[in-house]
Amino acid sequence: MSHNPFKAETIIDILRYRSAETPEAIAYNFLVDGETETVSFTYQQLEAVATGIAQTLSTVCHPGDRVLLLYPPGLDYIAAFFGCLMAGMIAVPAYPPRPNRSLSRIQVIAADCDARVALTNQTVLAGVRRQLAATPELEHLQWVATDGLTETTAGKWQPPTIDGETLAFLQYTSGSTAAPKGVKIVHSNLMHNLGVIYQCFGHHDQSAGVIWLPPYHDMGLIGGVLQPLYGGFPVTLMSPLMFLQNPFRWLQAISRYGGTTSGGPNFAYEFCTRKIPEERLELLDLSSWDLAFNGAEPIHYETLERFAAKLAPCGFRKEAFYPCYGMAEATLMVSGGVKGGPLCTVVVDGSALTENRVVPVAGDVAGGRVLVGCGTAVPGHGVAIVHPETGSRCPDGEVGEIWAIGPSIARGYWQQPELSDQAFGAVIKDTALAPLEPETPSKYLRTGDLGFLAAGQLFVTGRLKDLIIVGGQNHYPQDIERTVEAAHPSIRPSSVAAFAVEVEGEEKLVVVAEVERRPRNLVSPNGSEVLNVKEVIQSIRRSVSEHHDLLVYSALLLKPGGIPKTSSGKIQRHACRAGFVAGTLEVLPD
Repeated sequence: MSHNPFKAETIIDILRYRSAETPEAIAYNFLVDGETETVSFTYQQLEAVATGIAQTLSTVCHPGDRVLLLYPPGLDYIAAFFGCLMAGMIAVPAYPPRPNRSLSRIQVIAADCDARVALTNQTVLAGVRRQLAATPELEHLQWVATDGLTETTAGKWQPPTIDGETLAFLQYTSGSTAAPKGVKIVHSNLMHNLGVIYQCFGHHDQSAGVIWLPPYHDMGLIGGVLQPLYGGFPVTLMSPLMFLQNPFRWLQAISRYGGTTSGGPNFAYEFCTRKIPEERLELLDLSSWDLAFNGAEPIHYETLERFAAKLAPCGFRKEAFYPCYGMAEATLMVSGGVKGGPLCTVVVDGSALTENRVVPVAGDVAGGRVLVGCGTAVPGHGVAIVHPETGSRCPDGEVGEIWAIGPSIARGYWQQPELSDQAFGAVIKDTALAPLEPETPSKYLRTGDLGFLAAGQLFVTGRLKDLIIVGGQNHYPQDIERTVEAAHPSIRPSSVAAFAVEVEGEEKLVVVAEVERRPRNLVSPNGSEVLNVKEVIQSIRRSVSEHHDLLVYSALLLKPGGIPKTSSGKIQRHACRAGFVAGTLEVLPD
């Protein structure tokens, strides 16, 4: 295939090939302000800068050492990532420290991987130095600002031998359900997954990416940064902050640069639908956008319908939607549909689903829930639906845990053999399945996600550890959170957490929700604006009761930013629950 004509073993081989064959072609275009201010890397420039970083690293640490990457989104981060890989070091991407924020997550990651070096830029380093005295776990690191490097004096530096089994980087999980764990990604994992993404997304050298996703996590790094390099096509990048400040920037970039591939979690599409004024749509031409991937969190059919309807006048085609499923433990992509095909949906009885039963119903039946299929397992891989307690394959029509197998499955968690064996060493007890291919491992990855197979498609229904069980009935927190979001216009999208707490031996439902920065239901006694908290909470209780036949034990409203989230924006329900129990959530008074 033209994108990998010599069966490259590593992504570094691909970079060197691109630099030699098309040295002046633009690889990365970064929108500094999210709109017009740009900086770029050609393939040749990227290789040269990354090589300089690799040479510098070779003077302060050894191949196999772990190197923290602490950068804001941008070209410096990309060059440092490739520099680590070139030097045979293990890159550890992490969210950069925010001003006046705790360094606790970085401390946890640095300690877990026993990092030797931290690469960053001069601005971040200046801020971090003010906090290092209070964080001895980070003070011992060798800190290097790569934007301050002059031409290296390393002399006759010889790159180490790197092959498919070399550990490339540690992808720390976002910590939405547990403490962060370092997923071990070797080069062969990466090359397999990049290959199937290229194939499933229908990429070619005329493709064009537009990505705002955080580059520290699997979707942003592998899908947004490495896939374009693998496929030999340019990508326009922007900071997630630029998107969150103004989602119009995302669609404007697709329109301006003729983006063919772009996407994000479900909330991104909902965010655009709610926040972009109708009068700005006439400025957009989205006819080039032929693959709009949607993954990383539950996919809501209603969101896709609203987005497609709103953007149709701009040339967006509903057929561009590409629901997919994946996770860091599988490098990135596990399943996906057929590019350009219709959405695969099924309407099921919502109450039966709480009992782990899949009962199809007509679309107009009360209590029916529309689910969106995430396609089939990517080539060379497989998925199975397994009972999480017995390890036996679930019969058709039953929800179980999703297990995955194939060459993209990572090599376990860094320095956690017991957890690795539990998650990556699963065997289906009642079925002696032959490996997919001779070199494919026979053990499965337990994803921790729940779902079922229907019409050849994978349907994801929730997280195993987040299930809420009240009165013997299973309830998916995502369903309750969706209901709460729609309960009142003052509730902020994608900022609701539902969880259970034990009260006198019984599980009770708790809901916490952030309010919009400018709530729509303001009352003005004495001329001052005050949110009617009681009214919003009553709406939450009423909606949850009507849609789920559940009583809300406690409903709390928080200011914007009050709900604990991962650095990739996922709700941390376990942290919300811990904050509720400890009484540390900053609750708006009623």
